[in-house]
Amino acid sequence: MEGRDERATGGLPSPRGPLSAAVLGLVTAGPPGAGRLLAPVAPLSDPWGEDHQLALYLCYELHDRGLPGVHPGWEWEPELLALRRELERPFLAAVRAEVEPVPSLSEVQEQLLTEPVEGTGPSYFLLGQGERRHAREYLVHRSVYHLKEADPQLWALPRVHGPAQAVLMSIAYDEYGAGRPERAHAALFARMMAAFGLDPRYGHYLDLIPAPALAMVNLMMLFGLHRALRYAAVGHFAAVEITSSPGSARLATALERLGGGPDGVLFYREHVEADAVHEQLVRRGVIGELVDAEPGAAPDIAFGIAAADALDRRLGDHLVESWQQGRTSLRSPLPGDGFLPVGNPL
Repeated sequence: MEGRDERATGGLPSPRGPLSAAVLGLVTAGPPGAGRLLAPVAPLSDPWGEDHQLALYLCYELHDRGLPGVHPGWEWEPELLALRRELERPFLAAVRAEVEPVPSLSEVQEQLLTEPVEGTGPSYFLLGQGERRHAREYLVHRSVYHLKEADPQLWALPRVHGPAQAVLMSIAYDEYGAGRPERAHAALFARMMAAFGLDPRYGHYLDLIPAPALAMVNLMMLFGLHRALRYAAVGHFAAVEITSSPGSARLATALERLGGGPDGVLFYREHVEADAVHEQLVRRGVIGELVDAEPGAAPDIAFGIAAADALDRRLGDHLVESWQQGRTSLRSPLPGDGFLPVGNPL
């Protein structure tokens, strides 16, 4: 049907402020055109904030799965693209401020390969003291990306060429199940959610997912949609592949202890082995080949790696701090999980 993107599931989220309200109000008014104009919105404020990140996520989702009940023509409506640009600029500036000065490419890769003696992130928390309710929240946060795993990174494929493109394609082939749809990583993640009593439908928990998790997906989309940031997209992809295997091993062990069963650990078990191979491929076959062919790409690749690591740490800090205080890490608790609401003191 022309008037709807049938791939989108679930309902539209509630607005979190004037920016997201303006986007939702515009795209739900009907097809683009017909004299519809974006309502005036308040000046942009915190680029890390809930309103900013949801508004940007909604704009990006029009380029991906679409929004439920929203005409697909909104994807390229100039007025909405202009707002997206105004949302992207402060977000990208905030990310740069977070990571600069960026070390050299060799230094940032070395930092990623060095596992801390005593880690403090969510995988360590879940392994050492996590309960099933913590695992359920963790999966909800990660669902905003893993239910479409690798989709944002595919924007980089037509923008790099030669051996690097071929190796990227081989890694992506694995991400989508290597020809077996039931083994696609997004499908494995959906099975894991179901094993923990969660709804695996795409977008089902969007209203509960806070800005730090949305920001991680928005960063991938920002890098992927802009050709000028193609090497940052490669760096981001590399950071995910390089760091995945050790964390996945911890998560698989933790989720097994928490009663995940075979379906509840398969996603992370798959990543322990696959991403150990991908780490070598991406460092040598993608980054190495790109830098040999285009030495000027190195700073942007390093920035993409540093940015991915910084936003992952932001989300991790949010999760662990919330859990240590007995509060939900979501915008409101999942029913029956016993967390205090956001902002509720112990």
